[in-house]
Amino acid sequence: MQLELLRKAGPERRAALALRLSSSVIRASRRAIAERHPELDHQGVLLRWAELHYGQELADRVRAYLAARR
Repeated sequence: MQLELLRKAGPERRAALALRLSSSVIRASRRAIAERHPELDHQGVLLRWAELHYGQELADRVRAYLAARR
C-alpha cells in the first residue's frame, strides 16, 4: 500500500518525503554517536559524523579550519 501511495505522489511530494527521511536518519546517527561517545561535545559529534561519512581527511581539514578560527 505504501509503495502505491508513493507511486501516486508527485515528484515534489516524493522529494519532500526523501528529504524528511534523510534528515531523520542523520539525526538518529548523530544521536547514536553522542550516546557512544559521551566525552564529545556537540561539535565533536558533528566532526565524528563527518569523519564517518566523508572521510578522515575532510574531517581533519575541518578540524584544522575550526582551530585556526579560534
